[in-house]
This record gives sequence, C-alpha cells and structure tokens, in this order.
Amino acid sequence: QVQLVESGGGLVQPGGSLRLSCAASGRALRDYTTGWFRQAPGKEREFVSAIKSGGGSTYYTNSVKGRFAISRDNAKNTVYLQMNNLKPEDTADYYCAAGRAITSSLTSASAYNYWGQGTQVTVSS
Repeated sequence: QVQLVESGGGLVQPGGSLRLSCAASGRALRDYTTGWFRQAPGKEREFVSAIKSGGGSTYYTNSVKGRFAISRDNAKNTVYLQMNNLKPEDTADYYCAAGRAITSSLTSASAYNYWGQGTQVTVSS
C-alpha cells in the first residue's frame, strides 16, 4: 500500500512557476512509476507527466514539454513536478499517482493503483 500526499499548488500569474510535491509513505516510490495527472473543471482527467521506476525515464504530454520537469528524490521518497512558464490553460487540480505501469500504458489513469487527494493550481492574472 502506498499513501500519496500532494502539496505546492496555489495561485500564480501567467508566466510564473510552481513546484508540486508528491510525498509517499508505505512503500518506496523508486519501485513504482509515478505520474502526474490534472483535471480542469468540466474536463476529463488527463496525463501530464510520469517518471518510471528504477532508472527514472521521464515522459510528458506535448503541451507541457519544455515547461514542466518531473523528478524524484529517493531519500525523501518524494516526486516533484516543477512547472515553469505557466499558462491559464494549466489551471486544474493536479494529482499524483503510483503504480506498476509499463511504458505503453503510463499515460492511462487506469494503470495506476494509488492516488493522492490532489492540489489545486490556478493560473490567472
């Protein structure tokens, strides 16, 4: 069993930055693929980024490539999502998730077994 707690959301102006954290307990995140998903009001949950277990290959949806960076601190058992040059369309609730997802499935929410409660990100002037 893995428990996940997100933090770091908030209100930021367009062009600003935020760093989301996903702190885990119960198991080591390095043994799981950890993903970030987001859900905007009235929209379906969508994949944002993921970091694979072990070696930590990273993946991003096209709309955040070059702006977001996912990383993992094994000592802190925490995964981060650094978000730069934020845009209003990045406004959403952001969720981290962990699972045994293989590369071909890691963009699918159904590949993850454990989810955090979410943290809200609002990009607005």
